[in-house]
Order: sequence, then C-alpha cells, then structure tokens
Amino acid sequence: MHQQTLTLTLNPHVPTPTYGTRFSHPLFIQNPRLRIPNLRTSCVVRSNNHVPVNNGVEVNVFEDDDCRLFPFGFGGEKEVDVATLGNLCVDVVLSVDKLPPLGFDERKAYMEHLAKTPPDKKYWEAGGNCNMAIAAARLGLRCNTIGHIGNEIYGKFLLDVLRDEGINVIEMREEDDAINTSSSSEYETLLCWVLVDPLQRHGFCSRADFSKEPAFAWLKTLSDEVKSNIQKSKVLFCNGYGFDELPAGLISSALEYAVEVNTSIFFDPGPKGKSLAVGTPEEQDALAKLLRFSDVLLLTSEEAESITGLRNPIAAGKELLSKGVRTKWVIIKMGSKGSVLITRSGISCAPSFKVNVMDTVGCGDSFVAAIAYGYIHNMPLVHTLTIANAVGAATATGCGAGRNVARLQEVVRLIKEANINEDDDFWNKLLDEISNKEDITILSKTTVNGIKNRFFNLVNLQKVVSEVLHKLEASLADGILSS
Repeated sequence: MHQQTLTLTLNPHVPTPTYGTRFSHPLFIQNPRLRIPNLRTSCVVRSNNHVPVNNGVEVNVFEDDDCRLFPFGFGGEKEVDVATLGNLCVDVVLSVDKLPPLGFDERKAYMEHLAKTPPDKKYWEAGGNCNMAIAAARLGLRCNTIGHIGNEIYGKFLLDVLRDEGINVIEMREEDDAINTSSSSEYETLLCWVLVDPLQRHGFCSRADFSKEPAFAWLKTLSDEVKSNIQKSKVLFCNGYGFDELPAGLISSALEYAVEVNTSIFFDPGPKGKSLAVGTPEEQDALAKLLRFSDVLLLTSEEAESITGLRNPIAAGKELLSKGVRTKWVIIKMGSKGSVLITRSGISCAPSFKVNVMDTVGCGDSFVAAIAYGYIHNMPLVHTLTIANAVGAATATGCGAGRNVARLQEVVRLIKEANINEDDDFWNKLLDEISNKEDITILSKTTVNGIKNRFFNLVNLQKVVSEVLHKLEASLADGILSS
C-alpha cells in the first residue's frame, strides 16, 4: 500500500470545488452557489501522527482500498461496529385507496385527518435509521442508534423493538433543557405515515414535511455521551432524512467530531439530497461537508445524477470520488440491475439477485448495513456488493421495513441459490462509456459471458458464493449460540 500526504489549505479566500458548475442540470441552475467548503479549523482532519500544517491540516491519502482500515486504530478501542445518527421514527403503514395529494395545504390536511384517530398498534413499525440498524444487527454487527425518542407510547414501542434486536439507544438531549419532555409535543417521537395504494406504490408524510425547522430543533449540541459513542464506533451512518429531525449545524458537528476521532462516515443522501442542495445555507453547508468528508457515499443512480448532472452512474460516482477528501468508496445502487462500487483504483460491479419483489421499503437501508459489514470485515469489494445485493433482495421479499428487513437465514438462502440477473446488454452499455484504462471487476456466472471482454476481470459467482457463505454462516452460528 502506498501512502501520500496531502496538505489542505483552510484559506477562506480560496474557492473550493463546486459540483455541477459545468452542467446544465436544473438542480444547479437553481443553486449555482452550491460549493464544497473546507471544514473550519476547529475540526481537525489529521494524519496518524497528528501534526498540523501551517495554514491547513495534514491528511493521509491512500492509493489502495485497504485504507478503509486505518480509522479503526485511532482514538481508543472501537467497540461498536455501527452507530446511526438521527432519523429514529415510527412508521404507520396503512393501505389507502389513493396516495396523498401533492399540494402543500391539501397534503397537510390529509395528514391531520389521519392523525385524528390513533392507528392500531398492528400498523406500527420501526422506521428510518432503525431499518439500517436492525439489518446490521442481524448480520452480527454491534449497533447503537443515536437520536431522540419520546416518552409516549410510540417511543416506548420503538425502544422495545430496538432492545429486542440487541441495539443500544443513545439519547440525544440538551443538558440544561428545563422543558418537561413528557408533556411537550416538540419532544414526541416522530411518526411517518407510510401509505400504500392498490398498485403497491408508496407515499410518505410526517409533521417534519410541514415545518421550516427540523422536528427536534431544540437540540443544539452534542452531549459527552453522544461524543463518546461516536468515538467508540467504527462507522457513523447518516442519511438525508436525518435533517428532518436534527438541525443541520448539529449534523455538521457530529461529522466534524467523527473526522477528528477517525470514525468512518457513511452517508446516503436519499431523495432528500435534492432539496438539501437548495435548502438553507446551513443545510447546503452540511450536505457539502458530508459529500466531501464521508468515507463511503451511497446513492441511487438517479440521486447521483441529480448531484453531479452526469447520467452515467459510474461517471457520476467517479465525479463524487474526485471531489472527496476522505472518500474511499462511492456506491451506486441501480435497483433490479445491481450495484457498482467505485474506488480510486478501480470499479467493481455485481448484478442483482432475482426475487419476487413484495415491497421495496427498507431495501436501501438493508443494503447499507451489508456494505458496512463488508467494509468492517475488510472483505473483497465484489464480495461486499454480493452480500449487499442479497440483503437488499431478501428485504424486498417481505412486506415493509423495520422488523421485516432481511434475516440472515434468508440472505444465506438467496446466496446459495446464486440466481443473479445477468443483463449483458445493460452492463455493455454502461461500461462502454468508461475508459479502457479503468480496472473493472465484474461478478459473473462464468468466466466467459456476453459482456464485451476488454480489460474486465470476471470473478466467478460460485467462488464468491463459497467464500461469502463461509463468512455469513459463521455469523449465523454465532447468532444462534448467543440467542
């Protein structure tokens, strides 16, 4: 592994990289000033020997994918595998004749009508970042969730679900807050109404959709307990919906502290990324920092295009990677086609697993959990994508998220079947636009297939299956023994 040292100059007068400036995509027409700022000097991005550099900071830049391991040795024992930040909500899943209207006032009236009658508990489910945490815990990872949960019946339900899954909850609070949290609506657990029409299309709404401020705007600082848990975690996961609950400045503070203590940051902007890019200055600043300083970025192909203006998902991923300071992996999720993982040294591709899809809610969250599993266990990149595709597919065979996300037994079954969706035409078209100089690895049923073999490394599916199953079945055995 080769190592270089890069000096970042924190000079406010020097322009910083801007996404989308050479594109005519509407997102950037609306927001021509979206730029990626340097972290302020109080947030220290350090080298292993912690030596600051004159007007900047010193950062290690690794030319090998193994750089994903270096954060775990810093800042004391990393005893927690994954911590999620914010977005702890209860989903109320209801079947409706039609999805809510698009207009702001009509949509708000629709939600208020739903909220008049408390829904039966059989319709409640853990939602938001609980999906990722539950999926990760079922893979054998040690998980904490950091966020606010109220003291009412919904909060108690959520705490019970997470405790039953072996997940610790780290409460976010203001130390000097004098408000009685049990009586103020501002402190109530966030509810998200998940509405499903007869065509299995989904609509989502919560009180956060109708407020200019996040649901828990009263949260201003990171407590010592929260900081301690960030420091003890190997991975801190943030997603775009976290901005519905937490102030942008608080999310920035968590990011900066994670950088300081060398906790790896995973960020999935989700559909929220587009609105954050044209949101308040604080939201734009936090989004820009997350895009630049996360170790792993995860996006759908549509989300990657909306941020970069590039239609080809691999080209969009490479653009995001090139603008990143700490970024090691950019992963593009392409639904039924599969996924790609882009590093500075190459591109890994894995087709999806064929399943009968019942519900896609929670598939992306489950996918992220499996990526974290591969990252933490230093697995080969194609193996990591294979597990992630299987976990996402297993979740799609169930109904809803929360406690319905993939179980390890189902993931193992899917991988054993090894029934992947090899769409040669799709992969040929996607890869034709990529330079022949790229190091490209593709998961394949055979070493000779319909993909144009330029400079591709075809990895045999059965070999990957054998090696992945060895790891997962060990985790499954550990889970049975500890239950």
